[in-house]
Amino acid sequence: MYWILLSLAIFTLTSCTFGVPMGGKSTPGPSSAKSKYGNPPSYVVFGKRYYVMDSAAGYVERGIASWYGPNFHGKRTSSGETYNMHAMTAAHKTLPLPTRVRVKNLSNGKTVTVKVNDRGPFKDNRVIDLSYAAAKKLGVVGPGTAQVEVSALVSGAAKDRPKVRVLPLHSSASDKDDVFIQLGSFGSERNARNLLNDLNAKKEKPILISRADTDNGVYYRVRLGPLLGLPEADSVHKRLMREGYTDAHIVFGDQ
Repeated sequence: MYWILLSLAIFTLTSCTFGVPMGGKSTPGPSSAKSKYGNPPSYVVFGKRYYVMDSAAGYVERGIASWYGPNFHGKRTSSGETYNMHAMTAAHKTLPLPTRVRVKNLSNGKTVTVKVNDRGPFKDNRVIDLSYAAAKKLGVVGPGTAQVEVSALVSGAAKDRPKVRVLPLHSSASDKDDVFIQLGSFGSERNARNLLNDLNAKKEKPILISRADTDNGVYYRVRLGPLLGLPEADSVHKRLMREGYTDAHIVFGDQ
């Protein structure tokens, strides 16, 4: 976590703790509305461009969580709020600000709900940076990092009729029995995010990105599901193919 000055093509603004342009003062709005600050279309940190998601709907991701505390306490976050290490907040690279997410520590099963109001972490494959309070409740403060699952809690979830019927992400079915539609597999997380944003804009959900470490490198797989079974998956697959997603195919579990 560092103070960073960013130069964007359209405008130049003073950067916040995590390098996302903010501008002037801000009064945090309701949780269902985007923050006035911290939501540019994209931004660059350490030479890498990050694309801010239009919507958090369907977002689920696993990866490494870290935490930040005293050195940032009282400083301004990307959303314009003041960072309070004792509040239940977090930083994320691409989720809209603010977004409420549920974070589960996969090693001990502990779960917390936090408000994402800052940008970061910009190190390795870390997916979220927790406040001290959130990290303490999850058991992350001691070890410093933990493998977690992050899922967005979208307020007033879409009122539109869902296009597909899905199982809960934490169903009683074993992982190998879960059925998904995979719409793409990318070596670039940015490309995976772009596809996810496109699918979210078309009300396809729930969409998730799963990281796969293979002998040929790291891949980011964009999937819809888990679905209720093969008949449902076959119907959804045919519809997506008609809509132009020609790389779509049915997969099972971690296949």
